[in-house]
Amino acid sequence: MRFAQDSYHGNSISAYADGQITVNDQIIVSSVIVTPDRIIRDWLPDSFAGLEPGHVARLAELEPEIIVLGTGAATRFPPPDYTAGFLTQGIGVEIMGTAAACRTFNILISEERRVVAALLLS
Repeated sequence: MRFAQDSYHGNSISAYADGQITVNDQIIVSSVIVTPDRIIRDWLPDSFAGLEPGHVARLAELEPEIIVLGTGAATRFPPPDYTAGFLTQGIGVEIMGTAAACRTFNILISEERRVVAALLLS
């Protein structure tokens, strides 16, 4: 699935397909965290099954306004305690399939929001 490119000057996701995400013309084939100005390849597990509370909690270090968690091909919800602490910090969390998370990330950066997309490929 290809996405339309806006005039945003920072990281944007231009395509998503099973097993890969294209960020700024870079094809990424592993789980990844994307912010408006960073691409982090080594914080997340390979799959939703490997997701632990520490993976999610660490996203707060990036000082987001909102976290978009892409859980692979389907929407799967982690245990509530994985994300509950964000509410007390004033950080919103949206959980959805990775394709939807990629589209949502692009919309939020076009609105100049401080968004962190944590994108699991499986």
